[in-house]
Amino acid sequence: MLGNMLETSARLLRLLSLLQARRDWSGADLAERLNVSERTVRRDVERLRDLGYPVNATRGTDGGYRLGAGTAMPPLLLDDDEAVAVAVGLRTAAGGSVTGIEETSVRALAKLEQVLPSRLRYRVNTLQTYTEPVPADRPGPAVDPSVLTALAAACRDQERLRFDYRAHDGTTGVRTVEPHRLVSWGRRWYLVAWDVDRQDWRTFRVDRVEPRVPTGPRFPPRDPPEGGAAAYVARGVSAAAWRYRSRVVVHAPAEVVTERVNPAVGVVEALDEHTCVLHTGADSLNTLAVYLGMLDLDFEVTEPPELIDHIRDLTARYARSTP
Repeated sequence: MLGNMLETSARLLRLLSLLQARRDWSGADLAERLNVSERTVRRDVERLRDLGYPVNATRGTDGGYRLGAGTAMPPLLLDDDEAVAVAVGLRTAAGGSVTGIEETSVRALAKLEQVLPSRLRYRVNTLQTYTEPVPADRPGPAVDPSVLTALAAACRDQERLRFDYRAHDGTTGVRTVEPHRLVSWGRRWYLVAWDVDRQDWRTFRVDRVEPRVPTGPRFPPRDPPEGGAAAYVARGVSAAAWRYRSRVVVHAPAEVVTERVNPAVGVVEALDEHTCVLHTGADSLNTLAVYLGMLDLDFEVTEPPELIDHIRDLTARYARSTP
């Protein structure tokens, strides 16, 4: 009898963990994961409901189970690595750029560390003690945590999103997008999404987004932008901030140059098997010239004229420096 109770309790914990890991589950999928019948799944779902977990069920061919929102936060099941990750994340968020989240993070961290086993508390303290972030050069814009969670939910649920967006020049407009990923870069947050009206990928600063409710219909997933969301943001944000943009013909295969170029500072296009074009830029001509020299490859600068003149001056200076 006791063995059956322990087996049922362990299965309920496993079922709860599965429901927390994904938004929707079919009865057949849960039965397969738990190695039980669908009838047993239905009984276990009822047991969870009796314990206060709001498990919603839908009928039909697309029916299944979903862990809904209740009146109170139910206990979460975390494995060791997840518990450490949450604790480290809360400590980091305590000094982050999300409005009002510092004090909340400290309170949540206190609750979590109170119940952490000593072995996990040691791992968390070790990471915190021997990790030191470099302070930002200047404070980033504050982000409303409710906006972050709304955008993350729309990405997860693959639901169209409409929001008011304030451009860098202060103008506002309504955008309709299929959200893909949130990207954190330094102290700024960006949303990478497919712009429905412009039929192309776009990057949006989260601190300039005001979501409209409700969200729109669900959409099928698209192939992500080349290199992934983080690389797409890095390319776009860096290029937008460059004072000087350059087009450089590099006498090397594109794959060789790509290995030496961070996606945040350049885009490589193949011309033929032995030559490619590098589109790059920087805030100063000196930085751009040094960066091109560090490629350690033969190249030709075709634009801008200022960079061509600057490299000629550097060539003459280096020539004078040797007897």
